[in-house]
Amino acid sequence: MEIHNVRSHYKEIFKSYYKPSLEQHIEKIIELDTYLPYSSTFFCLTNTQNLSFEFISKNMQACLGIDAQLLKKQGMRYFWSRIHPEDLELWLKALNALMEFTLAEIPIELRKRMSYTWNYRFKNAEDQYVNIIQNTTPLEFDANMKPIIGLAHYTVVGSKLPLPVTATAKLLNTKNEYETKYYNNFSQKLLTDGISNRERDIIRLLVLNYSSKDIADKLDISSNTVDTHRRNILKKLHISSTGELIGMLKMNKTII
Repeated sequence: MEIHNVRSHYKEIFKSYYKPSLEQHIEKIIELDTYLPYSSTFFCLTNTQNLSFEFISKNMQACLGIDAQLLKKQGMRYFWSRIHPEDLELWLKALNALMEFTLAEIPIELRKRMSYTWNYRFKNAEDQYVNIIQNTTPLEFDANMKPIIGLAHYTVVGSKLPLPVTATAKLLNTKNEYETKYYNNFSQKLLTDGISNRERDIIRLLVLNYSSKDIADKLDISSNTVDTHRRNILKKLHISSTGELIGMLKMNKTII
């Protein structure tokens, strides 16, 4: 897909009629960035209405080698120009699917508790494509409760491992645990496409070393149900143990 066509598609996905102010919120997030250590992650405040970055954390340059001021000045179009050409159309399809799902399936009162994840290949300052997994939490909505300003966390996971372009929507439940509400693989179909949303949540919690009882409490289901899901997960992935499952996750982070 041509870069000059991306803007119209992107703006259509995030089309809105009301621009809110988040000045105080943004100021506090900027203050926090001073105290955060350097790592393989960075965050930005994204504005889908004017296609800009309200703020870019200091780790961005450490992760990608790109000048933060240049990115802030050029905005999202410059960012898009560095996404791998083969991933652009898939990335836009993923964004559109997440937005359509949210507007159609998530009640207005729950949208502030949603979190979205997708991924793509991105060209760093050394002209090498690295994988970026982006997780965005909405901070502000328009008059129709469509998310328009978000806190986006980016994790750079290297370039050697090919990742399919996937999209996930999670809801923070009343027990402060994320539950997967939507997942789709927009690249080639993999064995893991047979994993259900509930099973993805259980996999994620197993990797965090939670017991079946703990998982049952967090997801508000019975321990027996968790154990049934665990058996089904191992069967679907053709593996014999949770230890083997964790090893698989190290090779393919898009399972969850």
